Order: sequence, then C-alpha cells, then structure tokens
Amino acid sequence: MIKAVKFLIFLLFTSLIFVFQSSAQPAMYKEPFRPQIHFSPQAHWMNDPNGMVYYKGVYHLFFQYYPDSTVWGPMHWGHVTSTDLVHWQQQPIALYPDSLGYIFSGSAVVDKNNTSGFGKNGKAPLVAIFTHHDPKGAKEGRNDFQNESLAYSLDDGKTWTKYSGNPVLKNPGIKDFRDPKVMWYEGSKKWIMTLATLDRITFYSSKDLKTWTKESEFGKEVGAHGGVWECPDLFPLDYKGKKIWILIVNINPGGPNGGSATQYFTGDFDGKTFTPYQTDTRWLDYGPDEYAGVTWANTGNRKIFLGWMSNWQYANVVPTEKWRSAMTVPRDLSIEKVAGKYLLRSKPVPELNKLAEPPLHLENIKAGSYDLTAKTGDLTGPAKLSFISGTIKSFTIILSNDAGEKLVIGYDKKANHYYIDRTKSGKVDFEKGFARTHTAPRLVASNNMDMTLIVDNASVEMFADKGLSVMTEIFFPTQPFTHITIQSPDAFTINSLTYALLKSIWK
Repeated sequence: MIKAVKFLIFLLFTSLIFVFQSSAQPAMYKEPFRPQIHFSPQAHWMNDPNGMVYYKGVYHLFFQYYPDSTVWGPMHWGHVTSTDLVHWQQQPIALYPDSLGYIFSGSAVVDKNNTSGFGKNGKAPLVAIFTHHDPKGAKEGRNDFQNESLAYSLDDGKTWTKYSGNPVLKNPGIKDFRDPKVMWYEGSKKWIMTLATLDRITFYSSKDLKTWTKESEFGKEVGAHGGVWECPDLFPLDYKGKKIWILIVNINPGGPNGGSATQYFTGDFDGKTFTPYQTDTRWLDYGPDEYAGVTWANTGNRKIFLGWMSNWQYANVVPTEKWRSAMTVPRDLSIEKVAGKYLLRSKPVPELNKLAEPPLHLENIKAGSYDLTAKTGDLTGPAKLSFISGTIKSFTIILSNDAGEKLVIGYDKKANHYYIDRTKSGKVDFEKGFARTHTAPRLVASNNMDMTLIVDNASVEMFADKGLSVMTEIFFPTQPFTHITIQSPDAFTINSLTYALLKSIWK
C-alpha cells in the first residue's frame, strides 16, 4: 500500500512538472537569439539529430542531448514529436547513459515484420540502433570504445527498453566506429547498416537487427577527408524512373567554409556495395551551420532531411545562455541532372507555409537600391523571402538594425558564387573564425535565377536555383534585424518577389 501511494505521488509530481513546463514554454522561448520557427530544446545542450522515424502520423525526432549543461557532456537521446514537421512537443528523455557508455548518434526503424523478435501480441516494435561510447575506454586510449547497440519501443516511441544482448556489433579496433543509419533493403530482405568508420563508410547487413555481417567499405580515397567521417545516411531517390542512391557523409572538420559540414555521393547500391557515379566532393549545404544532417525513416518515396544548425568550430561558445543550438528547417530532397551530373536538391518542406502571414507580392522591382521595408514595414519576426529574376547580375540583400549591424546575402557574378557575410552581424568575438564571409558556387548556367531565404531571429537559410546551392548561417545581433534592402551595381530586375512574416511555432 505504501509503495502504491508513493508511486501515485510520483506520478502527480511528474505531471505537475510537465504542466509547469508546458505553461512556461512561451516565456522560455522568448530569450535573446531564441529561434521561433526552428526546433531548439527548452534548455541545455543539443547537437546531432538522431533516430528520426515517421510512424502512425507522427514524426519522431531524437537528438544528442546533455540535460545538465549548455556545453557538450555525457550524451542522452532527447525526444520531441510532431504531426506537421513544424510544431514540436517535448517528450521525456528516451535513452540515458549506462554501464556501456554514453548514448551517441544512431537511427530508428519500424520493424514491421518483427524480424528482431521484440514485438509482442502482433505489435510491431520501433527499434533504435545507436552507438554506445565508453568514456573510460576513450580516456585510456583504446580503439574499441565505440560499439553498436539496440533499444526497442512497444508503445509507439513513448518508452524504450535497451536490448539485454548489447552491444550487437562489437568494434574490431577502429577508433571512430559510430553513427549507425539502418534501412530495410527489400531486394535481399535484410537490414543494411551504414556506419562511419574513421575515414570511410562500412556497410553491414542483418536479417534480425541483432547479428551483423560486414559487406563492404567505401570512401577511403574519394570525397573530402579534412576530418573524421560521421553521421552517414543511405537511401534511393527517383529521377525520371531511374533509382539514384544517395550516400550522405558528414565530416568534421573539413567543410567548404571551415569546420563541420555535409557532403554526399550519388551512385548505385546492390545490397552489398555502393558504386559511385562521382568521386569528387559535393556539398549538400555550403554554409558553416548545417551539420550531422540525415533523413527520416519510413516516409515512403519522400525523403525529408534535417541537420543540426551549428558548427563544432564554435558550438560550445555561441552567446546563448539557457540553451545551445537549434535544428535547421526540415527539407525535401530530390535529384536534378545538371551537365550530365546528378545533383542533390533541397527545399524547405511546404508544411512551413502554414506559418505564413498574408504575403506581399511585388513585380518588376528595379533593385539598384530598393528598401523592402518601405513596403512591408519593419521586420518584426521570422520571415520568408522568395524572388525570381530573369537577369543574372551581382546583388546583395541586407538585413540590418539601428545599431549598424548587418548580415549580407548576395551573388557575385564575376566569381559566379553566392555568399553570406556575417562579419558585422553583431556578436562575433566569441570565436576568432566566426566573423567571415562564406561562399557557395552557382551550379547552373541558366539565364534566370531564383532564391528563397528563411530568416529567423538568429539564422538564415538560403536556397538558390531551386535548392541546388544551399547555405545555412547563424548570427547574433545585439538588436533584432528590422530592415531589408536589396542593392545592385547593375541594372538588376526582380521579376517577382514574395515576402511573408512567419508566426512563431511556440505561441
């Protein structure tokens, strides 16, 4: 009886905490620099997106989380859910560190055929596959301190049970042996694990998620190798009836603009071996602030990508106080063939449009020096700006405030690249490499141009040429940017422009 009363008191206490957090949430999400249209944790440290899976109408997003500090520490799996990819509901922490180590990055799948045997009474389990990181082994200098383990859920992801037979894939002696991304390969009726192993990718297969066999390796001498390979992903996309396999490989450092970034390869996969169409380096996002990006599982033919919106070069020291970092907006991925090459294209998911206030539409803008805020009034929150131009000229879009701080997004015709300049964007002295101008090449030779900007309180995501050139940047102005101007030294005409404020997802 006493135990029952204590349990009821515990349930009441935890419920009160949840109600308090829910009621406090709007106030918590009004701090300086707090994203209003991007997911960020209520408090404390967050990095890589993990275990992203869609099940029964719900998008599950797990993430690397340290609930005791705003800097990196012993990793847990935090958990939020959404039914629309826009609004997120905080859930209890899913996975805690244990005797085998911290809970590093990984993935989750719907085991609809119960190959694992974890399902009961006809209930298909959700299975998480993650890296156990043993901090003691790492400190001792061993090479086998990272191993792959399982956890499963029988209540649609609400609670998780770690498999008693962990780890299921033991490290053969590779220092960096982590971040398993698992998918079902229908051709061979087996699971494929794409694993980051030091400077390459190793593919493993399994019939039951518990016993794994090495199939092949890829990448030792192709792509970018400025740092360790991390957080891979493997999936097919359709291009005019042809199946193109995409292999995403995140890298830290070695990105095109310094620090961490996401590269990708296109090719074929036969259930054993990935055969690339190209061995040059291609970047999914050229900006410095998209990393560890992977896709949701169980979304059918649609592939939805999400990345961590920061950079290991300065992630631990950015000037936020109660929390650190956010995720990018979710992005739909597709293939475009340009000059005989298959390129990856990404666009903000259309679900984001539900946040838009009634838009302003303008046509035939002569953008020698055009003050957009004269038409819209001061920028008062997140916004989406899209335009199409029939002429290719150099131009800049300037976000600024009354303190003289500014963020400059532009295109340099002579260099044929896009750029974002945050050297005068506000607080920049917390890390010596933060205040720089970053660039992204223009990958098409068409005579028209389009660009979409997703602007939040402390970030901008640029999608140019239908998402072939993408850049993500964070910034920290001492006052919100309230003005938007468009400038060009040439006769630059914008055929059409659409501007809309975006409602906060936390209201």
